[in-house]
Amino acid sequence: MRALRTPTLAALLPPGSVIGYDVMVEVGLQRFVHHQQREEIRAALAHDHGVAVSTGEISRLATRFLAYLQALHDASAPALRAALAADGGWPLHLDATGEDGRGTLLVAYAGWRHWVLGAWKVPTERTECILPHLHELHTAFGAPCAIMRDLGRAMAEAAHAFVASLPQPFPILACHYHFLADIGEDLLAAGHDELRGLFRQTEIVARLRAFVRQHGARLGSAIAQGREGLQAWLAEAPAAHHLPAGPSGLATVRALAQWILDYPADGTDEGFPFDVPYLALYDRCLQVTAAVGTFLRADPVDRDVRRAIERLQAILRPLTADVPPFVSVSTRLTRRVECFTELRDALRLTPKDAETGATDPQAIEDIHAAVTALETSLRARRPARGPADLRQAIDIILAHLDRHGAHLWGHAITVPAPGGGTTRRLVDRTNDCLEGFFHAMKHGERRRSGRKILTQDFERLPAAAALAVNLTRADYVEILCKGSLDRLPAAFAALDQGNRSRSVAARAAAQPAYAETASLSAADRRVIRTGSMTDRIIAAAQAR
Repeated sequence: MRALRTPTLAALLPPGSVIGYDVMVEVGLQRFVHHQQREEIRAALAHDHGVAVSTGEISRLATRFLAYLQALHDASAPALRAALAADGGWPLHLDATGEDGRGTLLVAYAGWRHWVLGAWKVPTERTECILPHLHELHTAFGAPCAIMRDLGRAMAEAAHAFVASLPQPFPILACHYHFLADIGEDLLAAGHDELRGLFRQTEIVARLRAFVRQHGARLGSAIAQGREGLQAWLAEAPAAHHLPAGPSGLATVRALAQWILDYPADGTDEGFPFDVPYLALYDRCLQVTAAVGTFLRADPVDRDVRRAIERLQAILRPLTADVPPFVSVSTRLTRRVECFTELRDALRLTPKDAETGATDPQAIEDIHAAVTALETSLRARRPARGPADLRQAIDIILAHLDRHGAHLWGHAITVPAPGGGTTRRLVDRTNDCLEGFFHAMKHGERRRSGRKILTQDFERLPAAAALAVNLTRADYVEILCKGSLDRLPAAFAALDQGNRSRSVAARAAAQPAYAETASLSAADRRVIRTGSMTDRIIAAAQAR
């Protein structure tokens, strides 16, 4: 009988390790793709594979996995570059994220393939920290066909310096969403803050909540009967505008206050400035104030119901008395919201669960024409004298268009067609692909850590964790592993074949760190918070 040869240890174990590549890959996938906790990974390894490792060893294996993944990504750059070139090029989406200004992660994303091409921890989001990585990206994958960036100064300066250094220029595009959001902040923030201050000053929301609670307690066990009466009243024709009596009437008045407090429902869950919640609150207060007047004129027959609705009227009285000045503040804010809505409609940036309105080059041209027409209209409408607020609002929009207009267009890129000739492909108008990537990444980290604030987690998270998301892309995995993820351990083992004296992970750990420009990094805090540091300073201060 011929003896069967087992695979060599070199194909199973990294240099200097007794735990195989396959275990390391399983740990890495569970940690960075599925965001499992260490104890969950440890229990699954023991139950499914009979492998017993400590949670500390799982942390070390996860770190080594990222070192191998980064090395394999770098080694596969020529093949990845060829795939991108076969598409006719690739648009670069560039953005950075962090938590509380720390752990800043810069990510370069190939928009059409949805691949992370590069990820780096940078000490701060500054031009000199971003530009070297753009050149590194160019060396590995060639020049992109366009750059989509946000409106931050550092990103803009780095993108312009990068393109200026290349022999063949290409479009630098500004994210339409960030453009619109910046204008919305400048247009609406001051007025919205002022309106919020008026509501806090008058304590209308707090008094409405107390009103609802007190009437809920007053109804007591009769609240179910009251809700039934409210439902019956809602089903009636509203012509007479009479309030019901008894528990039904009290439940109806309570529901009027609750309808005001439900003002966030008027939003689209996009946040300020796309939602203007305190203006929605003001509008609902006005609607209920007018309705209360109608109900009182109908002269409620139930004395308790009449007292309840009169009390609700008293809570809302500051809005009609205009003390403090709700009317003037809300009027200015409404006028600015109308200007913002005009721009949003021209850009066709609808709520986030809808289409962006740009699915082909002609749609982009139509949006460009609409924005140009709006700009012309605003310049014609800008009053030379008269209401200063309207003039200022128009000036804000025009200033942003003057500053960023040159980078708002150019999304239709001419690329080689598969059957010969050329065709045009669209670059996304926004950086939503990267924003969504960051959102999913943070959601996974919150799931793993159980923490809402990820400051410490992002400081400790290696940049290569962003590359792990590529392992959910079948076309990327095909290039990286020459097949499926089942071949990832073998691909990692191949990286060590040329140097069995030191593993890829060990070589990565020995690489020098980037230059520190942050004012107080985690490494610095570990030093300056030691007792010896404090003792040395105090001793020097007390020396005579």
